Amino acid sequence: MPPLLVLIVAVLAVTYAGPVIRFTAAPAVAIAFWRLALVLPVTFALSRSESRRSLDRASLLLMVLSGLLLAVHFWTWIASLRFTTVASSVLLVNLRPIFVWAIAAAWLHERPGPRERWGIALAVLGATLIGVGDARASLGALGGDLLALAGALAAAGYSVIGRRVRQTIGVWRYVNLVYGVAALSLGVIALVGRAPLTGFAAGDWAVFAALAAGPMLVGHTGMNYALKHFRATTVNVAGLGEPVGATLIAWLVPAIHEVPSVTALAGGAMVIAGIALSLSERPGA
Repeated sequence: MPPLLVLIVAVLAVTYAGPVIRFTAAPAVAIAFWRLALVLPVTFALSRSESRRSLDRASLLLMVLSGLLLAVHFWTWIASLRFTTVASSVLLVNLRPIFVWAIAAAWLHERPGPRERWGIALAVLGATLIGVGDARASLGALGGDLLALAGALAAAGYSVIGRRVRQTIGVWRYVNLVYGVAALSLGVIALVGRAPLTGFAAGDWAVFAALAAGPMLVGHTGMNYALKHFRATTVNVAGLGEPVGATLIAWLVPAIHEVPSVTALAGGAMVIAGIALSLSERPGA
């Protein structure tokens, strides 16, 4: 399948993560743990078909770090949804293209081309407009916003490491180890914090399964696949389609019904235009 098509499908798959989390009252760490743990049997089985050559120490350490950052990303972002709206949370966590730009330039010496720079600026501005009318002045909302921002920083590190390691490691082998480390880390956090990982209602398990099947297995794995073929900035600016989709879903689902403002809708159009402009840049080698 063409890398661009994989990336588009991956972005579509992650759009419903924010809204669907609203349908469970399970602790954030439990949601994040099961989102990862439920995909591991699949990633393990598929990773066995890839090259079994031993990993060098540097790659192994980077993959472990990537898994730890992914755990932090999920934990903080999912927790943020308890204190702020879907649009604000997804907006802030998707400011990560800016952080990715800085990290990738400093570490990988990769910088977006002219079209992509304009695309990033347009998409981030549009994503900002999505959240402007959604902002709420309260300490609770501020705490949620800070958690989402922490999730953005962690996601940026996770993505840039993926761009580096995926040049030599197959996607299934990569995600199997990274998702496994992330799940283990979240399990330890749950144990230390005495957060339950079992005893949930059928509806909660349905949410866990939905998150694992779409946003995780298709979404995150698809983006990790794309990291071999596109710069980390390109993959992450494409990911800004998530707040657009999440906002529309949160509007259309009656149980959530967060109505976006005209400003937010205009911002969504800008995000789509920015993504298209960024993807028109020739993929980085």
